[in-house]
Amino acid sequence: QVQLVESGGGLVQPGGSLRLSCAASTARFPANPMGWYRQAPEKERELVATFNRDRSIKYADSVKGRFTISRDKAMTTVFLQMNSLKPEDTAVYYCQGTYGSAVVWGQGTQVTVSS
Repeated sequence: QVQLVESGGGLVQPGGSLRLSCAASTARFPANPMGWYRQAPEKERELVATFNRDRSIKYADSVKGRFTISRDKAMTTVFLQMNSLKPEDTAVYYCQGTYGSAVVWGQGTQVTVSS
């Protein structure tokens, strides 16, 4: 029952923007979404952006200056604003969070950057 649900993916032209959202599927006992990962074809899943426990933010070098991670006040929804998108950003984007000591993942949302 405890899971994370991503939305906002789609097809966008190079230079365009998308905003991804990730929300806990249960309101009473939500997971805590913490960050975003992505996986391109034939590649391993990699970190995109995440909140550290001290509220500092870690970004992959490849997205610095282009992507921004944020979270709502209740900390049950995390966003990823993606600007100046490049074809190499094409991947399935996954939300990662915690529930107690467990790590949980969303189902992923496809982002395709192509003209």
